[in-house]
Amino acid sequence: MPSMKNNVARAVEEIEDIVGSGNLSTDEADIYAYSFDASVHSSRPDAVARPSSVEEVSQIMSIAYKYEVPVTPRGAGTSLCGASLAWRGGILLDMTRMRKVKDVRIEDLYVVVEPGLTYREVNEALEKYGFFFPPDPASGDVCTIGGMVGCNASGAHSVKYGATRDHVLGLEVVLADGRIVRTGSRTLKHSSGYQLAKLFVGSEGTLGVVTEATIKVTPLPEYVSTLVAFFDRLEEAGRAISSIISKGLIPYSLEIMDNTCIRAAESYARIGLPTDAEGMIIVEFDGKPSVVSEQIDEARRIVEKFEPVSLEFSDDPNRRMQLWKARKSVLPALSRLEGGLVSTSLADDMVVPMSKIADALKAYNAIAGKYDVVIGLYGHAGDGNLHAKFLLNVTDLESWKKAFKACWEIYERTVSLGGALSGEHGVGFTKSPFMKLEHASDLDVMRIIKKALDPKNILNPGKLALEKDVDSFVYKLRYPVEGV
Repeated sequence: MPSMKNNVARAVEEIEDIVGSGNLSTDEADIYAYSFDASVHSSRPDAVARPSSVEEVSQIMSIAYKYEVPVTPRGAGTSLCGASLAWRGGILLDMTRMRKVKDVRIEDLYVVVEPGLTYREVNEALEKYGFFFPPDPASGDVCTIGGMVGCNASGAHSVKYGATRDHVLGLEVVLADGRIVRTGSRTLKHSSGYQLAKLFVGSEGTLGVVTEATIKVTPLPEYVSTLVAFFDRLEEAGRAISSIISKGLIPYSLEIMDNTCIRAAESYARIGLPTDAEGMIIVEFDGKPSVVSEQIDEARRIVEKFEPVSLEFSDDPNRRMQLWKARKSVLPALSRLEGGLVSTSLADDMVVPMSKIADALKAYNAIAGKYDVVIGLYGHAGDGNLHAKFLLNVTDLESWKKAFKACWEIYERTVSLGGALSGEHGVGFTKSPFMKLEHASDLDVMRIIKKALDPKNILNPGKLALEKDVDSFVYKLRYPVEGV
């Protein structure tokens, strides 16, 4: 059997005839650029292909299947867990040339788009009709629809409107052997057969390559009002959030930040956040002004029971823009907060039941203290989604060792609280070693599905702990330090 190197060379030669020399590269500079995403990991593809149509994707997959060459679909490369990196080499499939809005059917409440469009571009196309696609990931200005589908992305508005999966009506997908299949429907209800479109959402490109998405759209809010509260104890902020939800209020957004994140956001945005506060929540309601006013008043009464040190109200779009600029700046801002320490996504994106938010926050801080590591806690707490960003000296092996031990305990505690490893970013490489904590009984079922749809294991291999040798690359995942 020819070596993998020879197989890749033959596949690249045939793929170049499909996409053209300008859209197929083995240039060292291109390979290097595609060896990174927004995670702490890196891995080199052998070639980069940039298809422009479903037919080209189908032909590429047929060739890859014939030569058993790995293929990794990629959008904007905003993955925080290495999902868009070519762990086994092979072909990196850059989907960003496929960026058409193919159909807008407001009367049927859907839009049909290609995977290379960004979240922002889709909403710009919908805005003139008075509609939007709600999930609102923090990377929405640049992340692509294909990536959102692959990771079941969500964000600030998911507490009320749900994640990407809740809006996907149907998908066009290219399977490992090049077959083109259409899943789901263009109706709001669909009960005939398996819900295959939902299966592909969150599969991180391990089951097929998404080439088109039919997405349910929602009317833009008529009015939005914001309450911001600061606390001298982070757990009280968590309890306030749980109490708001338990009273039957469903906010447009419900966010939390700890002191580390407040200081980071203020250092970037300079909007007057009190940097001595231990916790901060942002609560927003949308709808008719009279209804929103009543909801804000009720939320204020609930929050005041937890003795915030200050409260702020605003329906000024400019103030809301300031607050969200600060909130969305947290991830990059953390890397310049503590001298020489870099923000990393390791124990990130956990989700717990709403009633367990305060318990989770307390536990995560205790674990960080146990291992003497610095973390920033924030997230879309309205649906239990919490992020713990580790601030590390990334050139120091001991820092990585302590962080990995803390990660393991954080994920163990999350699962023990009835939670899950990921609420919106997916698994990729980063969480693969931890999958057995949450999926002790169903991981083998996932592997059966993977084997049925991708028998040669060429679609984004090495992700989601779908390979039984997952522990063989745990060491590299733990310590991505040069020379280790």
